[in-house]
Amino acid sequence: MDSKQSSGSYDGERTYYQRSIQPTTYDQFIKISSDVLKTLGLKMKFMITFIFTSVLIGSIFLLSPPNNFNDQLLYATINGSKESKTPQDKLLGGLLTSDFDERSCVSRYYKSSLYRKPSPYKPSEYLISKLRSYEKLHKRCGPGTQAYKEATKNLIGHNDKNYANKTVGECKYIVWVAVYGLGNRILTLASVFLYALLTERVVLVDQSKDISDLFCEPFPGTSWLLPRDFPLTRQIDGYNKGYSRCYGTMLNNHAITANSTPPHLYLHILHDSRDEDKMFFCPKDQTLIDKVPWLIVKANVYFVPSLWFNPAFQTELVKLFPRKEAVFHILAKYIYHPTNEVWGMITSYYKAHLARADERLGIQIRVFSGGAGYLQNVMDQVLSCTQREKLLPQVVVTQEVNVTQSQKVKAVLVTSLYPEYSDRLRNMFSNKDSSRGEVIKVYQPSGERYQQTDKKIHDQKALTEMYLLSLTDNVVTSARSTFGYVAHSLGGLKPWLLYQPRDASVPDPPCVRSTSIEPCHLTSPSHGCDADWGTDSGKVLPFVKHCEDRDNDGLKLFDEL
Repeated sequence: MDSKQSSGSYDGERTYYQRSIQPTTYDQFIKISSDVLKTLGLKMKFMITFIFTSVLIGSIFLLSPPNNFNDQLLYATINGSKESKTPQDKLLGGLLTSDFDERSCVSRYYKSSLYRKPSPYKPSEYLISKLRSYEKLHKRCGPGTQAYKEATKNLIGHNDKNYANKTVGECKYIVWVAVYGLGNRILTLASVFLYALLTERVVLVDQSKDISDLFCEPFPGTSWLLPRDFPLTRQIDGYNKGYSRCYGTMLNNHAITANSTPPHLYLHILHDSRDEDKMFFCPKDQTLIDKVPWLIVKANVYFVPSLWFNPAFQTELVKLFPRKEAVFHILAKYIYHPTNEVWGMITSYYKAHLARADERLGIQIRVFSGGAGYLQNVMDQVLSCTQREKLLPQVVVTQEVNVTQSQKVKAVLVTSLYPEYSDRLRNMFSNKDSSRGEVIKVYQPSGERYQQTDKKIHDQKALTEMYLLSLTDNVVTSARSTFGYVAHSLGGLKPWLLYQPRDASVPDPPCVRSTSIEPCHLTSPSHGCDADWGTDSGKVLPFVKHCEDRDNDGLKLFDEL
């Protein structure tokens, strides 16, 4: 096997599912029928020919995959899964609606039910009801509706002081602007959608980047893509903390009051947010912001934990998510459905390299710094973690390796910008016995050396690898990596988190097992809404605590013990 096959590259993988389907051909049926007819009398020949012809025609229709790409993908997804049958709960307990053509987005109804173990995290009835109400709101107010056209007219040409006298109407909007890498984008869009759900706003997505190349539309009968002729499109990229309608800046300048609200506000929810920007989450500020019909958001942090500090939101959130650690996991299953092109990449790679393994281990390596010897230090840390936690066996040096059919096969999926990590693991276990008698197979789909955000194929590969990691049985991820956060949360997996090295030595311990599947809010929301909170927001609520990989910084949701 050549190195490209061994490492599991993407080359040719998109059409793997087409090559793997080999229906019985017409000529094969004719040969079978001729052999049978030779053994029968001539009196029966006409009758048998008629029967075989009927069977043949029906079988061809049943066995042959359709020619249309979407139909082929649907065929391959269902017939190529472990169960090889239609899933019993395509709607995930009512989380999804059946109002879509399943061929247009095959992953919507099949990604969880055919490729993952059943999730223990179920959507609440209250959340399901809220989502159905939201879908109706989006259909009434979304792009192309009269309500949307009227709302956009009010964006331009109004004096802020006079705007407060205008009626906002039923339709209010929040526009998500794509910034930073794909992991950040997936986490922040989920955060913005939850905020929209809580405040009855319509979420619209900046489509100037490649969002439509990655995900299908999540809402039936409408679109979440911000129209390209949106009046503020040309200005949005330039919005920052210095923008006059940035909420934090307006607070600093005392430029916003209940009697003087603008037609739109810019929300700066980034790692460098000021305390004034973070006041956005406070109850009295939300009362003011509720009067503004258009909110434009740039974010690079998963800010869901901050929403729980608002008493009004918290009451609603408890009903929406009784299992607090499952917020992103459930929301992601609702809004994120890889396009057919991406889904073809995911399923073909899974079937080619992971499906036949007895167990699958994911290892995601994010390197934040370099320097001499850094690669080996990280490799030593990965081995220290995986072997200490019994995720990978020790290598046993023997003169002869005997592989038997009864040996368990463990597939190790490595995702990293650097191929050296999987190369070293592969060489370590290649043709060697392990202490537990397992056969270890190591794969890495890509190793592109550097991040290429907004390059279509790069982002599609990144999304593919996030989903592949989420389909493993256990996963090890790097501290502070939004890529890793997305992967383990999608899969409902409690990861082993690799501590970020402080120097050239391997951290001791090398990793920690998380007790929550939620992503980390990497910056602490020290917005000071209430003086009683003190300086440590990680001690205010029993279910919002500091992230395990962030030394008294960052916040994360946990189920109450």
